[in-house]
Amino acid sequence: MTEQRPPLPPFTAETAAAKVRAAEDAWNTRDPDRVALAYTPDSVWRNREEFLKGRDEIRAFLARKWAKENGYALRKQLWAFTDDRIAVRFQYEWHDGTGQWYRSHGNELWEFTPDGLMSRREASINDVPIAESERTLFGPRADSEC
Repeated sequence: MTEQRPPLPPFTAETAAAKVRAAEDAWNTRDPDRVALAYTPDSVWRNREEFLKGRDEIRAFLARKWAKENGYALRKQLWAFTDDRIAVRFQYEWHDGTGQWYRSHGNELWEFTPDGLMSRREASINDVPIAESERTLFGPRADSEC
């Protein structure tokens, strides 16, 4: 049986936005096992300066990431889409082990298989140190938040 991860391509504005929101919700769980299932078994990633291939590497990467990034809260926004690709802008906030807060800004390019699994992810990310008083993101997005 083939794995599927709806919504499936070809994307419309509505289904692309739903795909982005589903990714945001999953990443906010900080569960590497759950998040890794959205990618093909041979998915290829570039995340900052790291190049990853396959679910096992993705899962290990996410475990390392979320062990370091405490208080993680993410927001993603649909930027553009085509039949099987989505561009996203995002920001997330987190603090390190010393209590220093950061706001990370970035862009992602996603490519999907016909089954809705992500086969490629390219992410460019910049971290900006912020004071705790400058935080704007607190936990997962509320249903009332646009």
